Amino acid sequence: MSDLGSVHKTERWLWPILATALFLLLWRYLVVWTGTRVFPSPGEVERGLAQLIHGGVLWHDIVDSLRRVAIGYFAAVGLGILLGLLFGWYPVLNQIMNPVVQILRPISPIAWIPVAILFFGVGDDAAVFLVFLGAFFPIVVTCVDSVANVPLIYRRAGSNFGLTPPQILAHVVFPAALPQILVGLRIALGIGWLVVVAGEMIAVDSGLGFLIIDSRNSGKRYDLVVGAMLLIGVIGLILDALFRRLETIKPIRWGFRSET
Repeated sequence: MSDLGSVHKTERWLWPILATALFLLLWRYLVVWTGTRVFPSPGEVERGLAQLIHGGVLWHDIVDSLRRVAIGYFAAVGLGILLGLLFGWYPVLNQIMNPVVQILRPISPIAWIPVAILFFGVGDDAAVFLVFLGAFFPIVVTCVDSVANVPLIYRRAGSNFGLTPPQILAHVVFPAALPQILVGLRIALGIGWLVVVAGEMIAVDSGLGFLIIDSRNSGKRYDLVVGAMLLIGVIGLILDALFRRLETIKPIRWGFRSET
């Protein structure tokens, strides 16, 4: 069994590595075949990123982007989970607030950029606000649906044990709804990472989004443009993988099993 497990683990890493290598080879071939002098090859992108790393610029931009996402995202998590649990627990309150949420939710965070600049000016606050908006509404909607999907028997069991409604919400409903809530949190994090890059192209003077625009405008350094794009994708993949690891924690795995 251990041999089969090791083989399966090897294949899980081998195929993505092979697919990545094939992608890079195809990229290199297309650049050579088309003879383009604008779009960079993988080697040119690597050399461009190496210049930024040696100059200390790249790490600064990555840290700035992650910092803005962290502030806006965790603010959205705190407020979004609180309101989502309340809306899910009190159907009347949800009926009152749902129209407002449904009106604001479809508005793209990118459309809020002029408003964000008007309120906060050009700087970190505007980008953080955009991340907050992008992550907030998916979290609220997911929490409301997650609480509504918790079987009624859970609440009755808590009442039979003498728990108060706030205790039932905190110690029964929330743990049972946590697996679905985590899915919403993971989606919201991806949206937040997407939004901060767009916001940095307009509202700030650092970060990976700014690096893309600045590299395009200053000497048409498309090797840095493509390199920043790839870094955005890689960091997004890492963030998603870290979030998926949360599903392996025993209390959360219990939540998944409780629905079966």
